[in-house]
Amino acid sequence: MSLNLFWLQLGACGGDTMSLLSAESPDILELFGQLDVNPLWHPSLSAPSPKERRQTVEAIVNGEVPLDVLVVEGSVIRGPGGTGMYDVSDGRPKKDLLAALANMAGYVVAVGTCACYGGVADPSVEPTGLQFQREARGGFLGPDFKSLAGLPVVNLPGCPCHTDIMAGALSALASGVALNLDEYQRPVNWYGMMVHQGCTRNEYHEYRVEENDFGEKGCLFFYKGCRGPLTHGPCNKLLWNGRTSKTRIGAPCFGCTEPNFPQPYPFFKTRNIEGIPIELPSGLNRAHYMAYKGMAAAAAPDRLKDRKTHI
Repeated sequence: MSLNLFWLQLGACGGDTMSLLSAESPDILELFGQLDVNPLWHPSLSAPSPKERRQTVEAIVNGEVPLDVLVVEGSVIRGPGGTGMYDVSDGRPKKDLLAALANMAGYVVAVGTCACYGGVADPSVEPTGLQFQREARGGFLGPDFKSLAGLPVVNLPGCPCHTDIMAGALSALASGVALNLDEYQRPVNWYGMMVHQGCTRNEYHEYRVEENDFGEKGCLFFYKGCRGPLTHGPCNKLLWNGRTSKTRIGAPCFGCTEPNFPQPYPFFKTRNIEGIPIELPSGLNRAHYMAYKGMAAAAAPDRLKDRKTHI
């Protein structure tokens, strides 16, 4: 039995679609074929005329065509003044289209941090996520919304969401495999670990061998704004293009899978008190952390201290 899927793109850059289209093993067409996914509409894969698209939407809303999975990409745009007229389709606010489709969907999946939590859209357009406004429950569909299958919105955050997470979530839904969700409705299979886990700079972090500049091998948490120890995501497990991650190439993690992304302060600088980051990994005592890191720095082996990669 085929799985009818409708991909609705709202206030977005299209990055999550581009991420999905970059899937390699299997690629997107092989994935849909293996799962027997029938894409009723996808902005980059579908060729029907606007009239045919409207007819498909009407058939879904009228209950004539079942909608198994509604995938939403991008922030729900409510401006100006709650009308939603900043983001329209056929002269109709897309937020109204979302509401109509969500009420008919077996599952509702938010892909990308914008759809999940509001994300990067300018506040003047009144953006929100589907079931969260940043860290606060509610969003556009409300805190009590559940799809026809009895689940809240399944959030797959990331800027963009990783290809393998989208493919894995669709595979789970198509196969009837239950997705265990955390407090922000992210599947723990992928978001139950920290970006810091698997980072190739972990040993430098443990001995507080930290960098004040880019281009070296040390940790970027203390000075360069890395949020890897604070961020839930598999970025050092599911490597991008099967090869690398931001921290592996020496760029700080920006915490893009968290509800509070983007942060309202500089990305490449760590806020600190007496040299210790203000935000510490969950459950840590600041005084103990300061003492531990001081001792760790004193015990750092020479092979870590002598880490220069350039002349």
